[in-house]
Amino acid sequence: MPGYVLGLDIGGTFTDFVLLSEELDRRVLFKHLTTYPNPSDGVIQGLRLLLQQEKVEPSHIRAIVHSTTLVTNAIIERDGAPAGLLTTEGFRHVPDLGDEQRYDTYDLHLDFPEPLVPDHLRCEVRERMDRDGNPLTPLDPEDAAAAVRHLVEAGARSLAVSFLHAYRNDAHEKEMLAIIRQLYPDIPVSLSSEVSPMIGEWVRTTTVCADAYVKPIVARYLETLETELARLGFRGRFYMMLSNGGMATTDTAARFPIRLLESGPAAGALAAGFYGRMTGHDDVLAFDMGGTTAKACLIEGGWPRVGERMEAARVHRFKPGSGLPIQVPSVELIEIGAGGGSIAWIDELGLLRVGPQSASSSPGPACYGLGGAEPTVTDANLLLGYLNPDYFLGGRMRLDVDAARAAVRRLSEQLSLDMAATAWGIHQTVNENMAGAARMHVIERGHDPRRFTIVASGGAGPCHATAVARILGATKVILPPGAGTLSALGCLAAPLSFDASHSYLAPLDDAPWDEINGLVTAMTSEGRRLGVDAGAGPEAGEVQVSAGMRMRGQFHTVTVPMPPGPLTSAQAPEIRRRFHERYVRLYARTNEQMPLEFVTWRVSVSCDQRLVPFVRAEDAPRPGRSADAAIKGRRPACFSPDGTYVDTPVYDRAKLAFGMEITGPAVIEEPQSTALLRPGDVAVVDSELNLIVEVVS
Repeated sequence: MPGYVLGLDIGGTFTDFVLLSEELDRRVLFKHLTTYPNPSDGVIQGLRLLLQQEKVEPSHIRAIVHSTTLVTNAIIERDGAPAGLLTTEGFRHVPDLGDEQRYDTYDLHLDFPEPLVPDHLRCEVRERMDRDGNPLTPLDPEDAAAAVRHLVEAGARSLAVSFLHAYRNDAHEKEMLAIIRQLYPDIPVSLSSEVSPMIGEWVRTTTVCADAYVKPIVARYLETLETELARLGFRGRFYMMLSNGGMATTDTAARFPIRLLESGPAAGALAAGFYGRMTGHDDVLAFDMGGTTAKACLIEGGWPRVGERMEAARVHRFKPGSGLPIQVPSVELIEIGAGGGSIAWIDELGLLRVGPQSASSSPGPACYGLGGAEPTVTDANLLLGYLNPDYFLGGRMRLDVDAARAAVRRLSEQLSLDMAATAWGIHQTVNENMAGAARMHVIERGHDPRRFTIVASGGAGPCHATAVARILGATKVILPPGAGTLSALGCLAAPLSFDASHSYLAPLDDAPWDEINGLVTAMTSEGRRLGVDAGAGPEAGEVQVSAGMRMRGQFHTVTVPMPPGPLTSAQAPEIRRRFHERYVRLYARTNEQMPLEFVTWRVSVSCDQRLVPFVRAEDAPRPGRSADAAIKGRRPACFSPDGTYVDTPVYDRAKLAFGMEITGPAVIEEPQSTALLRPGDVAVVDSELNLIVEVVS
């Protein structure tokens, strides 16, 4: 029987599925409302409907790759398990002190996120290592055991261990683990020396606390989902998408659940890079707009950049430093509180605002007819004529135009505007919000947003992409087929990938190369072992080594790729050249006289065992062929702030063929999303059925 692979992405509003035959001759896209509070229910319900619809047996699915927002939501909503912290004597208040930096110098009333582990669930343990990893005070077993008992009796359901300088010597943390296992064999434990063996006491402690905080719920979720999949008849391999854009086994995900923090957005970025490379655009800006949030990610050379640190649960969404620092490999992107379900409201100055509050999937936008009454972006798009109320999700869900009109009317009365102008204001406000955040993301990385091609994805992305491109000054947008489920496809385009990072401070001019090579070899071996566990061959995989470097006396580091092979003193001049080249690119100038030092080392082992092989469109688009045969109807749509509606052709995306050309204004419908061409935009269909849009400013 034919075999299939399945990509599965849980978003805030919809759960997306991509079912792909192993011969690549059949692809089915499917959406199902995300279920709360148990998203696994929606997964099983949606999968059962999909398989019944396509007459595919669960046993024919060879592999499932799953991305999720479970970890992110648990941290933002403080819905994890009570976690206890065991730390070095005298360091109990590290989570409260942070790095003592203010993320806004001029705000006298700064708010900071509350630590995930409250003070009453923290205990100090008598032990101490110096900065070089030499024991100063041995671990006291009786004191350690008493601390563990105290935390469990106080209500801790998982434990985090973060001892001073454990990244240099993990002996005391391993002793602590043995004591915990003897007392409570089944309690989940996270060690900082395993989760994040990096310099920086506060960041390392916050990261391991976050890992312990979500470990019980992730383990329970994965166990439930695997059980339900097995009951359904699934017998294949089950992988999880990691924040770094790679996939790993569920065992690895359960062991380090914090690595799932940006699982869903990473999948979307991978898919955008996939389609960028397919169409010959290696430098693109991934723009993903779903029902709850929008994401922007800069992709250079066909792949998103992976960083060592991110923030979760920011108090102020656009202010770096206002969130909890999490130190794990992750695709660098920016999240924006803007989606189809984002709620429009009036602030205290009487100005129109959109988001970050969202109607989510429950109760959802007013037009969903599920009890929502607040005006949202989706309601505005419906009233502007962009959405077909009878063809949402391909007709499986009918939108209530009257409910959308009632919700927007209340806002229009407050603004003293007519309905069309209010709906247009909502649409344009969310576009400006997203473009502003995307511009910040690109410029902070030393680039001009005008030179990047935008790849749009998500259920709402194709409807807003050309407007965002205009605001940014970009001139080209790629609209892939099935853009509404692109993150699920990104799961299938991900390689088996395993990243390891470890702090090891050393001067470049006098580095202990033997010790550094030993550290790199150990991290590489661990990556290959995880690859074998996930089904790759023992020698498979490309190894990339990089180092976080800085000028002596600086605080922040610059990631520098290392030359291939064992590192020696003879390579120091080349490493120095690479550092200064990278530094100039980021900061425009450098000081070549300053001594350099290594701070952290990172090894990435990528097994390149994608479930979807890379393909490139063989032929360039041949513009000029009429797309009139794909027109399914016409309807009034508004493209201007004065509220004027124009008669607009509506195209059936399934009937578009290679070489067809469409000139805006136009609406292009497919079951998972609706694309919008504004007046003057020109779209051409390429040989892989992507819409390549030239945006007219």
